[in-house]
Amino acid sequence: MTSSSEAPGFYKKKPSERLDYVKDFAKLSSEEASAISDYGALGQETANRMIENVVGTFPLPLGIAANFMVNGKDYMVPMALEEPSVVAAATHMAKGTRETGGIAAESDEPVMIGQIQLVNLEDPFAAKEKILSKKSEIVDLANEQDPILVKFGGGCKDIEVRVLDSKTGPMVITHLLVDCRDAMGANAVNTMAEAVAPRLETITGGRVYLRIISNLAIYRKTRASAVWPAEFLGGEEVVDGIIEAFAFACADPFRVATHNKGIMNGIDPVVIATGNDWRAIEAGAHTYGQWKEGHSSFTDWEKTEDGNLKGSIELPMAVGLVGGATATHPTAKACVKILNLEIPGGAAILSQIICSVGLCQNLGALRALASEGIQRGHMGLHARNLAVQAGAGKEEIDELAEMLKRSGKVRADMAEEFLKEIREKK
Repeated sequence: MTSSSEAPGFYKKKPSERLDYVKDFAKLSSEEASAISDYGALGQETANRMIENVVGTFPLPLGIAANFMVNGKDYMVPMALEEPSVVAAATHMAKGTRETGGIAAESDEPVMIGQIQLVNLEDPFAAKEKILSKKSEIVDLANEQDPILVKFGGGCKDIEVRVLDSKTGPMVITHLLVDCRDAMGANAVNTMAEAVAPRLETITGGRVYLRIISNLAIYRKTRASAVWPAEFLGGEEVVDGIIEAFAFACADPFRVATHNKGIMNGIDPVVIATGNDWRAIEAGAHTYGQWKEGHSSFTDWEKTEDGNLKGSIELPMAVGLVGGATATHPTAKACVKILNLEIPGGAAILSQIICSVGLCQNLGALRALASEGIQRGHMGLHARNLAVQAGAGKEEIDELAEMLKRSGKVRADMAEEFLKEIREKK
């Protein structure tokens, strides 16, 4: 029995050997270890290539949000997540847009920012001008690193140079503006930044430290908008309540944190299902909200002249179809096929679908809050989950869930109590 997390050569072991070590360390049962080691569609070999120290996989439910029509085209949208009500809310709100022509969406060119940090400069502003005077040379050097990307119309298009004050003194930050086409772009951008860094040191006499992509993709934004009939939402009073809820989010950081979390409830699952980097999308979205106008709502809601509700969303959306998990994960590849996304141009369409889902999900949450309250939709699924946790069999789950909902006490202790009652009647 081992009790130490210090495991020499752990990374060299096979996944099964690592799992045995963890099983021994954590005193896992055979059933618990088996739950971890089921690799499913991914397969052990692929999983072991994707990250370090693999012992298994962590599956998420994969649902489909129906009813989406974006720019006149119909989509069935895969969503991977664990939270109840999200897929249902997105599906329902997407249905409401079909009466008014669906969701309109557009994307900027897929330009990402690579940052190169220069310090130890005697005259930062003079260094800035020196860099700008060598723009063509720097752009050409960057593009030499990825001729394939350039061949397909991408590559480094321009540079920006900023002088920053910091806790350690002034620094000069050079931005490489890189069109990544259908890739998210991290590898291409980071490679270019690495290559350009020594040349910037030579030009300025400064010292480069960081050279890395920025996830604040202000040049790669996506916008989506739609109109929902007031009758679909429950009438004028509900529309007014939604707008009041939106105003609350705009005025209060404590509210906007949860408001925007609800938007990401729709966005993240699509990003995950297609094998994209949901952490990058989260970081970019929240920073963009703060950068734009102090941590504000990602969405905007207003009443139209005829009393209907118009909503819009704008976010940086750096997603791709080339490279990463999108190209290696079998489930991600299947999800991309469900969305009928092709190269070239599929990454932009994916970003538009993602923002459309975020917009619909936000409305689903706002409508619930402005009318029956957020818990009503959650409670049905929560009751079923509690029934399963209490040990209900397949034939008992529905009955137990209904008893919990009728009682108004959807709690674990009541689930156990009601389950006893059900079984005593038999």
